[in-house]
Amino acid sequence: MDKAKTKRRKRDPEGRMALGEHLVELRNRLFWCAGTVLVTAIIGWFVYDWVFELLDAPFQRARALGIDAFLNMDTTGSTLNIKLQVSAYIGLILAAPMFLYQTWAFVMPGLHKNERRYALGFFGSAIPLFFIGCLAGYWVMDKAVPILLGFAPSGDDVQIVQNIGFPGYLKMFVTTMLAFGIAFVMPVVLVLFNFMGLLPGKTMLKAWRWVTFLCFCFTAVMVPTPDPFTMIFMALPMVGLYFAAVIIGIVHDKRKKEAEDDGLADDEASVIDDAPEDIDGPSSLDDDEDAPRRTGRS
Repeated sequence: MDKAKTKRRKRDPEGRMALGEHLVELRNRLFWCAGTVLVTAIIGWFVYDWVFELLDAPFQRARALGIDAFLNMDTTGSTLNIKLQVSAYIGLILAAPMFLYQTWAFVMPGLHKNERRYALGFFGSAIPLFFIGCLAGYWVMDKAVPILLGFAPSGDDVQIVQNIGFPGYLKMFVTTMLAFGIAFVMPVVLVLFNFMGLLPGKTMLKAWRWVTFLCFCFTAVMVPTPDPFTMIFMALPMVGLYFAAVIIGIVHDKRKKEAEDDGLADDEASVIDDAPEDIDGPSSLDDDEDAPRRTGRS
């Protein structure tokens, strides 16, 4: 037992580690992420039928409008392959909180105590925002697919059956959900950088035109519907989250500056308080020295 304790290396209170220790820790955290994906993928295997109904819901809505559109599985073995893919995607989405936590835990030893508190709070808020973004991506696809399927030629003498390949449709669906999930998390990352002193709030505010433009470009690309209302409806939350991050950053910078100014004022006050003591000191000594002389004269 004593030898084991002596071989065990003490943890540096400042979080400093050698390169090999960083690589070992990174490997362990990647194992945790992979294990979490495996467990959540097993959960996805059991909820596959329910998720498949959600994926097929836009096609059911399109068929209710008189559009002959169906999901197509090319071969017999593709059914098993698609079930494995859907389970893996479900595992990745459900394992997002573990990815965020392991990222925070890997970076945490190199942060100061207040920065650790900020990181924990912001990664905690990033998790619900990520899932809200994923739900927004699903809502977009649920509304967009019937509209896109409706562009097929129609008429009394025209009958078209649209057989959409499920692998390509699944990839587009998951990509859209993940893209919106990451987009909703980006303002939290900006606030985190601001609280760590890497990105001032005024610097974020200066780029508001470009950020607004990029948000609308992002929704224009990711929302495959021709109407501008859906694009505006999806871009406004991202722009609102960005300006919320800017406001939080500016308020934090202002409070930080006021705290620093108060600290300087206290230092100056302490110097002024020390000065009278130095001045009063000799005068009191002189009075003490003069006291015997006065008594001697008397």
